[in-house]
Amino acid sequence: MGYKLDNNMNTSLCPEVLKMAIKNRKYLNKKLIHHSDRGFQYCNPKYTQFAENNGIAMSMTEQYDPYENAIAE
Repeated sequence: MGYKLDNNMNTSLCPEVLKMAIKNRKYLNKKLIHHSDRGFQYCNPKYTQFAENNGIAMSMTEQYDPYENAIAE
């Protein structure tokens, strides 16, 4: 798990949180899937490339509909 609190939603926060989550992993031999809505910070190529470079598959809703999250999860 990773977390960060701030008064903005800048994309730069996301890699920091993901680094923390990677560091705190308990099941190192399991594949990771990062599921999110299509928030701009998660669609940013810098963020998605960072995740993919760390072996994380990206999963996002298709229609910007939060109700899709329940299906994906």
